[in-house]
Amino acid sequence: MSEEHGSLVNTPKQLIVICVVALVVPVAIALLGSQLLSGSKHIDRTEPKQLVEQRIKPVGELVKLDGAPPPAAPAAGVVAVAAKAKTGEEVYNGACVACHGAGIAGAPKTGDKALWAPRIAQGVNVLYEHAIKGFKGMPAKGGQVALSDDEVKAGVDYQVAKAK
Repeated sequence: MSEEHGSLVNTPKQLIVICVVALVVPVAIALLGSQLLSGSKHIDRTEPKQLVEQRIKPVGELVKLDGAPPPAAPAAGVVAVAAKAKTGEEVYNGACVACHGAGIAGAPKTGDKALWAPRIAQGVNVLYEHAIKGFKGMPAKGGQVALSDDEVKAGVDYQVAKAK
């Protein structure tokens, strides 16, 4: 009892037809699917430009309710936000305490007069420079690059006061 299996492709012509169909059908389905998903959106070129601009204007655009002119925009490059400067203690607790609190990586512990004395003897300007630019294992500004130089100096002054 032998059953012979027949083949769907009996001639070279049938093979070519099957190959062409195998390539054309998926491409046609992909093209039709993309048209279905993207739709055929028609651009109305007769719509006035002002209506288009009004429809797509930014959400946060200034609205005048009292008829007064809008405030002048700040000049380019000018930062409009004036942040309150941090105190020396705030700087210390946010940046310095991580190393100076425990004496990590050779940092003199806060309040250790013996370790701070030779550093204080170099002068406060040297301490400021080391704190702002970094020194040995300490990163510039204690790794808090958003701090201003004056805030870093306040942090140094706070530590120096604790070591006296």
